[in-house]
Parts: sequence; C-alpha cells; structure tokens
Amino acid sequence: MARRDAARQRIDQLTGALGGAAKDRLAWFHTVYREAAGDPAAIPWADLAPKQVLMEWLADNPGKGRRAIDIACGLGDNAEALSAAGYRTTAFDLAEEAIDWAKTRFPESRVDYRAADLFDLPADWTAAFDLVHECYTVQALDGDMRNRAADAIAALVAPGGKLVFINRSREEGSEAKGPPWPVVPSEWRRFADLGLEPVSERFYTIERPDRTIPHVMAVFQRPA
Repeated sequence: MARRDAARQRIDQLTGALGGAAKDRLAWFHTVYREAAGDPAAIPWADLAPKQVLMEWLADNPGKGRRAIDIACGLGDNAEALSAAGYRTTAFDLAEEAIDWAKTRFPESRVDYRAADLFDLPADWTAAFDLVHECYTVQALDGDMRNRAADAIAALVAPGGKLVFINRSREEGSEAKGPPWPVVPSEWRRFADLGLEPVSERFYTIERPDRTIPHVMAVFQRPA
C-alpha cells in the first residue's frame, strides 16, 4: 500500500492525469504502465485478482464455448476469469505495455490478448460477442471520450448477447472529483437507448480503511 500511495501521488502529477484533452489522457495510460517498470503497485487499478462480483456472476452464467470480450483488460485478471468460466475470450487494452504484461503473467493463457483502442476497434468485432465485460473503463474517462464510450461498448454485443457493466457509482447530479469519475444512473441506463434491454442492477460497496466506495453492476441483453 505504501508503494501504491507513492505511485498514485507521482502519476497524478503527469499530464492527462486529471482529464483534459483526449490525447493527453490516452498518453497518460501509456506512461503509467511504462513507468511502473513491472511493479503492479504502481498501477492504481491493478488488484491482481478478478472482481468478486464478476466471479459470482460467472458462477451462474458459464460460457459453454461462447465468445466474450474484456474491455481495457489491464493486467488480465478479469479476462482470465472469463476464460476459466468457459468463454472463448478476447481481451484488449489501449496500452501495449499492459498487454505484454498480461501475457507475461499468464504465459499458458487461452485468452487472445490484443492492443486496441475502444474508439477504433476491428470491424469484425462489431456485434461479435456473446458477453461484453466492461469494468472501470467509463469511470476513467471524461469529456468526449466518456460520451462516446457507451456507443462503442454497446456495438460489441451480439444478438442475444449480454453486457456486464461494473463501475464506481454516484447519485445523479452529484459532483465527482476524479479520476476516477464514478458513473451516474443515466450513464449506464443509456445502454437501453442503444438497443440493449436491462436485466439487472446490483448496488454494492467496497470498504477501504478510509472510505466506503459505492459501485454498480448492471447487466443488459441485446434481443436475439
């Protein structure tokens, strides 16, 4: 935790750390991974374990060979959980450094790790996945990128497929001093305007020594 706190103070001083121009924010992600120099404590969002709520959901929703994609996969823990649950999993991240790191951590992995930009994805990924997993990406974006994220995410869901959306949450109209900038209900419920039907919403908290962090896991499905 001491290394993580020190790293957070350092990276918060980098250009793009607090939002602003899209090119600066994107460059910031590259810099964070590059300057981590192999120390996961220097990656604030790297828990080195899959999210517990995802594990619980996967226990009731095994893959059975269907296709899944993990958005902004980071060091690969959630992607590996999808694969272990029986999904043929693709995982991508903007930062090539993150993808190389994930491959090093899981050398025998069956996950297809790719470096890719959420806003410029391969054309054959459109409507190609039975499960789309989005965890903590939207909350890390602001401005125009945040506004465009829902469209890019929804476009990946195949007919009959599901979206599992996990992010920090806050009340509608409340202020957020980020990053990250927790999502408000109108942001995740916008997926219903993009052709996905709401399945469930689960609100929960994660406890830290100095704070309680509200979260949401929202599940949507595209009609077959």
